[in-house]
Amino acid sequence: MQLGLINSAWVQAGRDTAWGIRQTKDIGFDSLDVFADPLDLAVKERRLIKTECDRAGLPIVSIACVAVGLIDFNPSVQRFHLERCRRYLDLAYEYEAKNLLLVLGEYVWERQVIPPAEQWKTAVANLRQLGDYAQDLNLQIALELEPFRLSLLNNVDNMVRFIDEAGHPAVRANIDVSHLQLAHCAPEELRKLKGKAIHVHISDCDGKVHGDLPPGRGVVDFAPYLREIKALGIDGAVSIELEYSPQPGQIVEWVREAYRETDRLLRQAGLR
Repeated sequence: MQLGLINSAWVQAGRDTAWGIRQTKDIGFDSLDVFADPLDLAVKERRLIKTECDRAGLPIVSIACVAVGLIDFNPSVQRFHLERCRRYLDLAYEYEAKNLLLVLGEYVWERQVIPPAEQWKTAVANLRQLGDYAQDLNLQIALELEPFRLSLLNNVDNMVRFIDEAGHPAVRANIDVSHLQLAHCAPEELRKLKGKAIHVHISDCDGKVHGDLPPGRGVVDFAPYLREIKALGIDGAVSIELEYSPQPGQIVEWVREAYRETDRLLRQAGLR
């Protein structure tokens, strides 16, 4: 599998986009995931990302999108986020990416007032619409498992159930290793995602709260998860997701460490 980086790792560097792309290539990454909102991207920046990735020989695999409004109880909010997600899919097509990494929202009001089943039904219906749009562009949507108590997709069983109910070939799953750890999902549970998972995120955590640390700085036992991921036969990328370095001035070293340790783990697992 390719080893990629989500470009948000460079946010705290305070440098221009082209610098971050060059650093990504120089460190040794095979691909890039882009976290950028097409509704906020100026046209020059939009073009710059693709131009610099092409120049570096760094393919864009995934575009990351957080769209919690897809399950809002207000139809107008849903319509806005459906259209926003379509613009993300347009950007993925323009960048010749493979998928849109999509984060759904959480149940509101602690699952009171509005029946949780209604929010779930709304999410399924909206993902079917987006699946049609993605399929027309020869793209897929990779849903991210979020390890928070009220997230719709907060464990493997909920992910499987959602994909099965959506029943759309373009609506698939992303596997995030540290999120599985935080959600107390055993590696063996990944077997339920056979034929359903298309993309992987990897990072470490302290086992208590969301952290996105370089592998080796937390408590995740990666080997069992990577064995199960290998068995799934995913034709895609493993992308490192990093939150801010505690030493912003050493962000390059932070990313290098994450690359080095992840590369070692993937090689040991026979994934690279």
